Amino acid sequence: MTDQPDKLALASEFPATSAAQWRALVDAALKGADFEKRLVSRSYDDIRIEPLYPRAPGAVVPGRAASAPWTILQRLDHPDPAIANAQALHDLENGATGLLLVTAGSVGAHGYGLDGSQAALSRALDGIYLDAGVIIETDLSTQTKDAGLNLAAVVKARGVDPAATDIRFAHDPLGLMARAGVAPRPWTETTALLGGMVDQLAAQGFKGPFVIADGRAVHDAGGSEAQELAFVIGNAVAYLRLFADRGVPLDRARRMIFFRLAADADEFLTIAKFRALRQLWARVEAACGLTPEPATVTAETAWRMMIARDPYVNMLRATIAVTAAALGGANAISVLPFTAALGLPDPFARRVARNTQLILLEESNLARVTDPAAGAGGLESLTDALCRSAWTLFQEIEAKGGAPEAIITGFLQDKIAKTRAARAAAVAKRREPLTGASEFPHLGEAAVTVLDVPRATASAPAPAFTGLPAARLSEPFEVLRNASDTALAKTGARPKVFLANLGKPSDFTARTTFAKNFYEAGGIEAVGNDGFKTRDDMIAAFKASEAKLACLCSSDEVYGREAVDAAKALAAAGATVHLAGRPGENEATWRAAGIDTYIFAGGDVLATLQAIHARLGVS
Repeated sequence: MTDQPDKLALASEFPATSAAQWRALVDAALKGADFEKRLVSRSYDDIRIEPLYPRAPGAVVPGRAASAPWTILQRLDHPDPAIANAQALHDLENGATGLLLVTAGSVGAHGYGLDGSQAALSRALDGIYLDAGVIIETDLSTQTKDAGLNLAAVVKARGVDPAATDIRFAHDPLGLMARAGVAPRPWTETTALLGGMVDQLAAQGFKGPFVIADGRAVHDAGGSEAQELAFVIGNAVAYLRLFADRGVPLDRARRMIFFRLAADADEFLTIAKFRALRQLWARVEAACGLTPEPATVTAETAWRMMIARDPYVNMLRATIAVTAAALGGANAISVLPFTAALGLPDPFARRVARNTQLILLEESNLARVTDPAAGAGGLESLTDALCRSAWTLFQEIEAKGGAPEAIITGFLQDKIAKTRAARAAAVAKRREPLTGASEFPHLGEAAVTVLDVPRATASAPAPAFTGLPAARLSEPFEVLRNASDTALAKTGARPKVFLANLGKPSDFTARTTFAKNFYEAGGIEAVGNDGFKTRDDMIAAFKASEAKLACLCSSDEVYGREAVDAAKALAAAGATVHLAGRPGENEATWRAAGIDTYIFAGGDVLATLQAIHARLGVS
């Protein structure tokens, strides 16, 4: 066998390319278009995102142990503990390595969850060996705050050594306060109550962690990555102070705390967010005089990215989110089933949620490389920028008196509200597109199956300060789609728009496709065609469609010749006339001809669709 070189030298056959050379080629391709507007974007934290980054020096961010798999957490949120138990046994037999016990009213419950009693938890965990390596993580609420002690009682009743279990008791009063806008009791009383619970659990021999800093409330409310990070770091520091004030050594106190972040379909920002959290917490540890240790960080795929229409697309979102959380170093991941926005998942949806992780872990081997983002210019830059932005906001939280005071005064919630408004505007204008909802809607989507269990409406006291509402980004569009479905059920027909195509297919196809997606995002059925030989043919087709709305679709050149005549003819036939494209200098002339509205990329899609529904009386 001949000796082989250490590495192939193919790249050496090509001259190195400088950034200036690359930029010259890009500018030529842009043909005078603005580089900043076309290729540079900014996150909601105003972090500049370049189209290309050089290699960056970067150390590995310690996370999971080398080549260690993350825990595949399967949600247990069915309110019937017997059914939850059957689901748990099936999940564990088929690849899940942990369970997320969701209790009613928790941040992640979304209208479901166990009641948190000892009897319910015992039944839900029947037949599961709690000392056999299965990781149990909880998602607690204010009304189920005793669920941790109840779970400990289940362990005791079975004669299991608490030290042999792997239970993460996720008490998080600050996260619940921020979500609800209510502090059930003064913070000093809350710390005493929480400290007492942790003391009891630790005295029984449980290893912990016992308290969680959970960022999902911020993410669900439309917050940015840096806001979510600042929230969890601020909360974790408050819990660290709580334990220190009770005489717990800092080295032990930090191990009592773990973290949970939302993972969404923005892959690079999600990877950077998980890496940034570890770096931020390491800085806190160092400030406390401790040698940093890898924190335990778990993930759940994001609620706000889930859509109720064409929900199969959620499988793709979940796959991206799991990939990002895994590459970002998450210790455990739970996946919201693709039908979560519609109700409790059936066995198929639960299997898909589980297998999404199994395939990425066992077949794609995503856990084999420790911190694969290390040294990648884009991800290192995003991680550093998120650290800086989040740390600045964390310092502002501290200046307000710490997380409890910042939450009660609404300081952070007000910042999140501004981000939420900016995000809603971006969704409305499709700058943040939602495939299946605002983009590429499917009016003929197949129905999916969910379990016949109604969502519970939790009774809660009136908010005493600003809370963090949980909302999916697609909900405004789904309201319109639901109204369209109601009209279909009542009358046998959806609201319609007639696409008045002018010229040849090469003239109108691009804008016809745009218009169809535009209108059907609001449940307005687009009636298409292949164009018309005469104006009379177009008017006859419009009348046959029984639509009240017509949209002219063609090229700018054809509009210049035919838009005025076509608009007048359609208006005379009783149509409300729209045009696909920007009016430019023709606006006055075209409006005089009867063109009522213009639809174009960058316009407010949601507001236009809402106005159409109002005009057509769709309800």
